[in-house]
Amino acid sequence: MRTAFFSARRDEQPFYQGSSHPITFFETSLSAATAKLATDYPAVCLFVNDNANAEAIAALAAGGTKFIALRSAGFNHVDLQAAAHHGMVVGRVPAYSPYAVAEHAVALILALNRKLVRANARVHENNFLLDGLMGFDIHGRTVGVVGTGQIGSVFAGIMRGFGCRVLATDPFPQANLAVEYVSWQDLLTSSDIISLHCPLTPQTYHLVDDAAVDAMKPGAMLINTSRGGLVDALAAIRGLKTGQLGYLGLDVYEEEAGMFFADLSGSVLQDDVFARLLTLPNVLITGHQAFYTRQALENIASTTLQNITDFEATGSCTHLVKL
Repeated sequence: MRTAFFSARRDEQPFYQGSSHPITFFETSLSAATAKLATDYPAVCLFVNDNANAEAIAALAAGGTKFIALRSAGFNHVDLQAAAHHGMVVGRVPAYSPYAVAEHAVALILALNRKLVRANARVHENNFLLDGLMGFDIHGRTVGVVGTGQIGSVFAGIMRGFGCRVLATDPFPQANLAVEYVSWQDLLTSSDIISLHCPLTPQTYHLVDDAAVDAMKPGAMLINTSRGGLVDALAAIRGLKTGQLGYLGLDVYEEEAGMFFADLSGSVLQDDVFARLLTLPNVLITGHQAFYTRQALENIASTTLQNITDFEATGSCTHLVKL
């Protein structure tokens, strides 16, 4: 089945070589304006920053698209009602490597705590002073995990290995997971480190707002490797300026579309909020790379191609996104 891949990075394209499905790779992202590129393609394949809104869905449908294959677990960038209206089926990759994302969250914690970016820069300048590099023992700290799906569960296990008390909040607790489930408010007030591993939904949009920051333990660390919209960046900045929020580690950002996965080094940064975050010494940001391991890319490709194969054969797929 002919498939148009949008937001196709060059580094991921080799993982789809040898597919029985004819694939055309477009480096541009999907929007209402670019949807016409998929004319006469029964399937399109989208990544996290493609914008499959109602207008884009209508344009895809007009061009003959019947199936949307997502190269991601999240689907908040797809208007599912519009897809259903046009008779489109949407499939996703529910799990690719929970270890990749969980381990990256831990990397952000360690780098922030021990100020590794600043320490590395100093050594390269032959400055071996330790002033300003003091961290804290992670052992014995209380870690709050928001969302205990596959990634959150792996992250919780790693933090237990550090000797941490692990709290968690999730509307669907796992009976056999060795964490202490508490309310969102109790997690905020008790945790030294909070890591977000929940999906972005209307209920979780700006989950971390001014009220949440104010409720945290003074100097707490916040990590987000899930979806940018979970965190109100302005609220985080206000908390960082007062010291209420002690550290912020982000792999995702609410307005990352059009910025992440692109080389903008020759351009003037247009996002003033993001620019402000970059000025703060206790903020560490990576460009949506938590998923980025070889094992994860192999699994994403395998599941995506299987979804396309299943739809071609049956009109549905195992990893169906339901309205």
